[in-house]
Amino acid sequence: MGAKVNRQWRLVARPVGLIKESDFGWYEQPIPTLDEGKILIRNIYLSLDPASRNWAREVKSYFPPVAIGDVMLGRTIGVVAQSRHANFKEEDIVLGMLGWQEYSLTDGTGLSQLPKDSSLPLTAYLGLLGNIGPTAYFGLLDIGKPEAGETLVVSAAAGAVGSLVGQIGKIKGCRVVGIAGTEEKCHWITEDLGFDAAINYKTERVHERLITHCPDGIDVYFDNVGGEILDTVLTLINGKARIVICGLISQYNAVKPVHGPFNFIRILAQRARVEGFLVLDYENRFQEAYVDLERWHAEKKIKYRVDLVDGLENAPRAINKLFDGSNKGKLIIKVSEEPSF
Repeated sequence: MGAKVNRQWRLVARPVGLIKESDFGWYEQPIPTLDEGKILIRNIYLSLDPASRNWAREVKSYFPPVAIGDVMLGRTIGVVAQSRHANFKEEDIVLGMLGWQEYSLTDGTGLSQLPKDSSLPLTAYLGLLGNIGPTAYFGLLDIGKPEAGETLVVSAAAGAVGSLVGQIGKIKGCRVVGIAGTEEKCHWITEDLGFDAAINYKTERVHERLITHCPDGIDVYFDNVGGEILDTVLTLINGKARIVICGLISQYNAVKPVHGPFNFIRILAQRARVEGFLVLDYENRFQEAYVDLERWHAEKKIKYRVDLVDGLENAPRAINKLFDGSNKGKLIIKVSEEPSF
């Protein structure tokens, strides 16, 4: 292996508001000699996720917060550059939480091997067949429990998760209304993905448009944003409605309390159910989701898209695309070139 230096982003300050490049430090470290039982991974793709904002905060979460001075946490796809591990050989393609860096030294804990001959691109394993697909699949089907003929509303509907939720809802026979932040996104989810209607929350009155597009009320709400949109949806929920709390992106960068929900009394009045979840709760069932997702994709019932940003050096700036609404699909950093086998 020719490389002798590993470039990486380390967390140097807790973000306040939107993430700033100054919250990270760019370091160059020599690549250490490989000990027995160790693997050196050259990272190819890095997933950027809303959860990264929480990992950078000093708050209790399902992952411990990233310590100041440590490499920023992130899921990557990489290729084994060197191995002294019995279960991994050079040129294996692997998936793991290997961080914002070009190379990762690991003992193999938490690594998954990926196929080299898949009909899908490698980036699909950070999206449709990564954590994103099961998040949409189990959040909607296990918690939302949609039934044919019901109305499903999805916030952040053009995002990596929301766009899949809406399509799965259509497969299950629902009327699907998506809420997004640009006309291009609204057009994409209706014209390309098959949503029945879309609402641009930046230019339209969400409550009025929900009344128009959900004449029979709302049976299932898949929430990715919280705040005012959640509050608005609550005014229109039906009896026994199911509200799936997947994310609260309106609050991740907030420096003061976020509006709502004031209409929480509707949960009581409509005997509705609100349930939050983490996709890791379903980790032992991921293969169940992958079978259906891959089949639906092959049958052209599900589409997905990737927002690929070139260069690890751009990660601290690119991550804010998740919070300002400018990302289009699953946000991924290209760290290095894919190997040619």
